[in-house]
Amino acid sequence: MVAALLRVSARAVPRVQFQRSFSAAAVAKKDLIQDLYLKELQGYKAPAQAKDAHVGQVKTFSAPAAPSVPELPSDFASALSAYDAAEPTFEAPAAAKNAGEAPEDAGKGNVDGFLAFLEKDFPKEEAHH
Repeated sequence: MVAALLRVSARAVPRVQFQRSFSAAAVAKKDLIQDLYLKELQGYKAPAQAKDAHVGQVKTFSAPAAPSVPELPSDFASALSAYDAAEPTFEAPAAAKNAGEAPEDAGKGNVDGFLAFLEKDFPKEEAHH
């Protein structure tokens, strides 16, 4: 009896097929706010500015003075030969100078200066009240 009831109910209900369809000419809902916004943007006219509106806002350009051409001394060859003939002089660092160096410069002198730096007492910091 249940089977007969199902058969009768199946015949009574129309068969509906559900399928999705694609339409190239689908009507899009209009966005009223966007249309108003675009209409106001297209109708906007910027206020005209005066021709001298930039005065006081921008400095006037002035080109810098042209540099002068350097001149060589008239006796350049003799000055160059005197420089080539001069002997270089090297100064030896003094041991007293190395003893009072700052910690970052401690290793640049000779060994005796470095050892004197290591043996030196650190200054005591005064208490700040």
